[in-house]
Amino acid sequence: MRPALSLDMVAAARSQIASHVRRTPLMPASALQQPIAGCDDLWLKLDCLQVTGSFKARGAVNKLLSIPPDSLRQGVITASGGNHGLAVAYAAWMAKVPATIYLPHNTPPVKAEKLQQWGATVIREGAVWDEANWAALIHADQAQMPYLHPFADPWVMAGQGTILLEVLEDLPAVDTLLVAIGGGGLISGISLAAKALRPDIKIIGVEATGAPTLQASLAAGKIVELPTVNTKANTLAPRQTASVNFDIIRRCVDDIVLVTDEQMQAAARWLWFEMGVAAELSGAATIAALQSGAYQPPPKAQVCALICGAGTDGIA
Repeated sequence: MRPALSLDMVAAARSQIASHVRRTPLMPASALQQPIAGCDDLWLKLDCLQVTGSFKARGAVNKLLSIPPDSLRQGVITASGGNHGLAVAYAAWMAKVPATIYLPHNTPPVKAEKLQQWGATVIREGAVWDEANWAALIHADQAQMPYLHPFADPWVMAGQGTILLEVLEDLPAVDTLLVAIGGGGLISGISLAAKALRPDIKIIGVEATGAPTLQASLAAGKIVELPTVNTKANTLAPRQTASVNFDIIRRCVDDIVLVTDEQMQAAARWLWFEMGVAAELSGAATIAALQSGAYQPPPKAQVCALICGAGTDGIA
């Protein structure tokens, strides 16, 4: 039986993954030509500089290290919009075991190429992540391979929650933390740890208008499956979350706002011009929320925006 996510799990994850992932920098958004209105004290947590280019390495490594070595002989398997797959491929390379990654057809070719460079076997299946995931689960069951879920797993969420520990060490007086949401694993780990350590911190989730998975579920008071998703930010595009994530987010996240693809692209271009940071659309979602006014922080708030993934789709 899986344990419930806890602050102790997040702290244990930090020790377990420390030698395999990077402690990413926290940078002030200063000396700007085009400052963001209402954000006089803005900081960027650059997990786009993490191994494989996103925060996902934290959770994937923590999960893989929780699996008994005898169970890894056949390798590991997952489904991903790209970033989690890269993290699993990295973790498998680290452990010297095979990795099979199912990708939906909306995954950018560059991510499939990077997966192959990490030694993973890539299988394309379905139009969106949910369809790729169904195929991966069937394969995992038939081949008796450990399946590494991208968001509905306590060890994965605990790994992602280590970001919060780093932010609090570097910016102990932070008032607000903005986090992009796909399936909800990242914000689950971060928000649970935040509310355990600093209950006054505002945790603001950011989703794409074309994939408001968690916002729709919270509004309905139950998990809902979106009939379709319509966003170029494919890493923010599952049609449905999981109960473990929904329960944590309902308790620990203060608000969820929506941004358009165009707003994410404008934010990615801002990050590139002002900060020299190449963020994919999902990685720029938190800046898009601030630039667009979808979220307006209180006056004089110390705000941290998580830049969760690297890429060139926002600036190409």
